[in-house]
Amino acid sequence: MIYGIKLHKKIFISFFIINSVYSSDDAMYQIGMSNHLGNETWSRCAKEMISSETNIYELSYIRSGSMPLSPFAGKFEPKYLPTGPTPNEVQLANMDVLNEDVNTANQGTQMDAFGHFAYTEEIWDGKSELNQEDIKYLGGLTQKDVKPTPDSPLLHLGADSIPPIITSGILIDVKKYSNNGKSFKAGEFITEDHIKQAIKKSPKLNKRGIMSGDVVMIYTGWSDYYQDPDIDKIYYSTAPGISYGAAKYLASKKVIGVGLDTCCVDARPDPNNPNDFKQPVGTPPNQSFPVHDYFLTKVGVYTLENLNLKKLANDSVYVSCTMVLPLRSKGSAGSPIRPVAIGSSS
Repeated sequence: MIYGIKLHKKIFISFFIINSVYSSDDAMYQIGMSNHLGNETWSRCAKEMISSETNIYELSYIRSGSMPLSPFAGKFEPKYLPTGPTPNEVQLANMDVLNEDVNTANQGTQMDAFGHFAYTEEIWDGKSELNQEDIKYLGGLTQKDVKPTPDSPLLHLGADSIPPIITSGILIDVKKYSNNGKSFKAGEFITEDHIKQAIKKSPKLNKRGIMSGDVVMIYTGWSDYYQDPDIDKIYYSTAPGISYGAAKYLASKKVIGVGLDTCCVDARPDPNNPNDFKQPVGTPPNQSFPVHDYFLTKVGVYTLENLNLKKLANDSVYVSCTMVLPLRSKGSAGSPIRPVAIGSSS
């Protein structure tokens, strides 16, 4: 969806002189690669907004009870309440609620907070009691630091610590430029070579490349399976994703976030051919989600999931001003987002 809005320089003059509320020493260690946000990235962002050809692209899907749902996050059943009058007043109100035990943060278009993932040095056997002192998070924070009790919110690394992400975004169309226009299939990996090849062939990106502070969006074509209502139940059952090597390459560029038009960022096995799924050489063992682990617990790169990138790809908007604003939900492991890309194909 594109809004028919042309953006001009004067509208945003005051926008880019704000100072980040995340500049205090107490918060800096919690935001990972987002420490690269600042005047340079905001200036790149502003440049994309002043073209006479600029449009606003919605990168999120509409949230509904019939959208594809994560098997890890429970049901999502909005209940719409009757129009409610108030005695002795002339006002009425409409409200709605969600079902109990719903995980709103990890459904629909969303991003993960760094505290979404933790790790241990030793493999847990699944039987013995897990030693809480062995659990670690980004920056070496411990379970006691982050989540001291089972019902505790995240005291550090939660959604409330994510800064407003307003920076240059790049679209890497690996479907078009690395896979002969074909969508990547279930369980396939987007490698470092796929990314480099797509950048080399992409207008505007071939000379620019990836810059520190970018948000990287990767279009695989898997979003063709996104349905609402989700009748075929394919979208969340499996997915292509980036390889561990590709994740290391992107992190080496000091990007702030990486998002795909898939559910998971990591590749997920095809349930019809589970034996064909093998992680590339060099991937750490004993991890179902090695890219999540690397981004969230090792280098501080945010993961964005279920991005709606098809229109952006069709219009060949490879560089944009991208805005990602999570909810400041205290102690949450993630947040719904409504990201937008502001740019043009010129």
